[in-house]
Amino acid sequence: MADYVIGDLQGCFSEFSTLLQRVDFNPSKDHLYLVGDIVARGPDSLACLDYIYQNQDSITITLGNHDLHMIACYYLNKPTNPKDKLSPIFNSHKLTHYIEYLQTQPLALYLKKYNSFISHAGLNPDWSIENALKYAQFAQSCYQSNNAKTFFEQMYKPHPVKWHNDLDDFEKFRYIVNYFTRMRFLTSNNQLELSAKGATINNNELTPWFMHPNILNIKQDIIFGHWAALEGNTNHKCVHALDTGCVWGNSMTLMKLPSKQKIVEKSHLLSK
Repeated sequence: MADYVIGDLQGCFSEFSTLLQRVDFNPSKDHLYLVGDIVARGPDSLACLDYIYQNQDSITITLGNHDLHMIACYYLNKPTNPKDKLSPIFNSHKLTHYIEYLQTQPLALYLKKYNSFISHAGLNPDWSIENALKYAQFAQSCYQSNNAKTFFEQMYKPHPVKWHNDLDDFEKFRYIVNYFTRMRFLTSNNQLELSAKGATINNNELTPWFMHPNILNIKQDIIFGHWAALEGNTNHKCVHALDTGCVWGNSMTLMKLPSKQKIVEKSHLLSK
């Protein structure tokens, strides 16, 4: 029995399947954790999603922004961005089953035996892991509820600047989702800066979330994706960035648990 984590798939099924072959992944005894953004931009999101759906008992996803956006498009009957190449999924007779399955998946999880926290974009430095999991469960209850459509409608409104008890459930949902799925840089007040996407920025007012003192001093491992520009580098032994930009022509990364050994598969896109 072995456990693995893989960074953002984004529809790159060829590299995904090659990595699984390289570690001889066996769904009957192994378990795979995916850090989210399994769909969008790559050539075969349908194949990625269908493989996961067929092997769902052996795979857990922490949903990413692209995954949630796809679910929202379904609920809100919104056209998808052609650049996301999601038409095969929306034309599939299994579409409803795929959406219902994705809604069962969490925003974050903690693997006690590996002392590891996993989410798509990371951990808000203001949150303990215990509180982060509670917030993730609250957001999950929202997108699983009978009122899921309204929550997805509200998801696109402006991000609440600060958390406080007077926020309504829609604002809390949006706040939580944004930290778990869109976080990269934080302001000096630990507020999200959602427009900056590079690996570094010449601005003393902004700091990568994993450079915050609360994260620098953390004892648990944090595993995340979302930030391809980092190219897997955080300079922090406990913070593991697994989105290495396969869909942009770089690579896809698998990490073995508990050894943290990484296996890298170069993108196949440029060789086609």
